[in-house]
This record gives sequence, structure tokens and C-alpha cells, in this order.
Amino acid sequence: MIKYYTRACNFYYNNTSLENIRKKISLPVGGNKLISFDTIEIISRTKKKKINIKKIKELPKSIKKKVLGDINNICKIKKFPKLNFENLPILMGVVNITPDSFSDGGKYNSKASAKKQIDKLINDGAKIIDIGGESTRPGSEEVTAAKEWIRVKKVLNHVKFKNIFVSLDTRKSFVMKNASDFKLNLINDVSGLSYDKETINFLKESKLPFVLHHMKGSPKNMQRNPKYENVLLDIYDYFDEKLRVIRKAGIKHKNIVLDPGIGFGKNLKHNITLINNISIFHSLGYPLMLGLSRKRFIKDLSGKNDSKERIGGTVSSSIFSMLKGVQILRVHDVNEVSQGIKVFKKLN
Repeated sequence: MIKYYTRACNFYYNNTSLENIRKKISLPVGGNKLISFDTIEIISRTKKKKINIKKIKELPKSIKKKVLGDINNICKIKKFPKLNFENLPILMGVVNITPDSFSDGGKYNSKASAKKQIDKLINDGAKIIDIGGESTRPGSEEVTAAKEWIRVKKVLNHVKFKNIFVSLDTRKSFVMKNASDFKLNLINDVSGLSYDKETINFLKESKLPFVLHHMKGSPKNMQRNPKYENVLLDIYDYFDEKLRVIRKAGIKHKNIVLDPGIGFGKNLKHNITLINNISIFHSLGYPLMLGLSRKRFIKDLSGKNDSKERIGGTVSSSIFSMLKGVQILRVHDVNEVSQGIKVFKKLN
């Protein structure tokens, strides 16, 4: 049996989007009328075809049923505890309390420097602070749960009484459980809940929201010639199956974010394919997150214009993703990305 996938295409933004929705010629993404689409791409493993949404009624009955279900997932309002999806994108500020993270390793190792950076990110406009105590850069070595917890614990008290949404970047249930005694709103596990068999049980019992992330292999080996039959559809199927496993395990809530994992077991072609076609994942019905900040693909695309912090490439790819309906952007340079987005919105 052929499996079909639906990708929203041809997006409209701001006043144009509002007007098109009013005229019933485009549909909102995630219930947000400030971004909408009027075209879909129907994809299978062997072919693909773009059609205007007004042509859906002409599709064969079996395909039409699947497409209409997908469009319902794309359009439905996204609700998430303590997050507002009306003013998008939401910026997640990165705080790595590690000596060896790929971009900022060692900068925020001390309690004082980490606290100062957290305050800066909040002031710059971050709505989520993502705290991590283990580097998952390509080739990184694993650290013990005890060491990771020691790193993380020293800053959790600092955010406990702040009006901020706290995300914990960890693969280990031991760290999750200990952190749950502090303020914790989201688990961001880059292994897709696969590294630690106790993670799903913890998430079931705690009912905490979480990011369902894709990574091929482990941080140590993920960039050793990663291969896919079709990177876009393979990762879509991964999410589809993982969501079924999660439901079967007893996690019933809808507070899940999907992240296809740019740079986590992907080469340049894989990354570009995913970013260009990111809107396919809207049809799974959950908010999308992308971590584009300072990533290697920016260097590969910019060539001699590469820079240490890759702010230009981060800002441009962030705005590009925003225009595809991505709800959350995980970034290091919150002020610069926020500036770029504000200027773009005003000009637009």
C-alpha cells in the first residue's frame, strides 16, 4: 500500500495572510492567521505533485481522506502549557554548562557566568531557556549522569523563581528526575527518548512536556557518513512510529514538540533538504522546533564568509524557517535573531 505525505506550500504572511484567510483562499498554520498556505504537495516514495487547496475535492477518495486529515493537523490550534503560539517564533536560548560544546563550550561553566548568560538571554527576548550539562556535538564523549547533574544543578535554583519557561537538555532519566524537584517545564532529549529506557516511564509519570528529537546514531558517531533512503520521509516515518510507541507506553498528552535534528546524523544535503521541506512535519499535528544556530551547514553554504558565531547565517535561516511556520527556534544569539525577526516583520 502506498503511503502518502502532505506538505504545506506557498505561504503568506502578516496582512496578506489575514486577507487570504478572510477570502477563504488560504488556510492558517497551527491556528495562527498571520501565516497561511494555499498549496499542498502530495508526496510518496516514488512521486510528488503540488495542487491548490481548492483542488483537494478532486482527489481520489482514499488519497483525499488522508490529505484532509493531514490538513486538519496542519491547521489546528497548537496549545502548550505556559507557551503562547500567537506571536511566533518563540526563541529558546541555549545555555551549555559544559567545557566542550561545539560553539560555547567552557564559556558558562561557572555558576556566575551561567547565571549572567541566563539573565541576558531572558532580557534579549528568550521565552525558553534550554539548560544542558552534556555536550552532544559530533564526536563528543559521554559524561556520567552524576557529573552532568552537578553541572546542571548549580543554575536550576537561579531560574526557579524567574518568569521563564525552563527546558532541560539531557538524555538521562537520573538528571531528569533530580531536576524535576526544581522548576522544569520541558525535557529536550536529543536521543529521541532512546538513550535511557527509563525516560519514557519518567515522562509518563511526570506528565512533563518534551521534545521528540531525531538523531541518527550517537553524538560520537552520528556524522560518520550518515545515509538515508529519503531523509525527509525517513524522518517523518521515524516520528510517526515514535509517536505510536509513546502512545502505547501510556503518554496521552499533546504537549510534544518535534525537532528533526539539523546536524545530528545529517550531511549538508540532508540538512538543506530538511530545512527546505520542514513544513511536511506540520501534518503530524505538533509544534516544530529547529536548532540552526551556528551550525556547520552555515559554514558549508557561506564558504569564505564563514565566521566564528555565524550570526548572519543563523538569522537568515531562522527567518526562512519562520516563514515555513516553525514555531520554536533554538538559538545562542537571542538578541541578534530577535532583532532580525523584528525588522523583517516591520518591513513585511
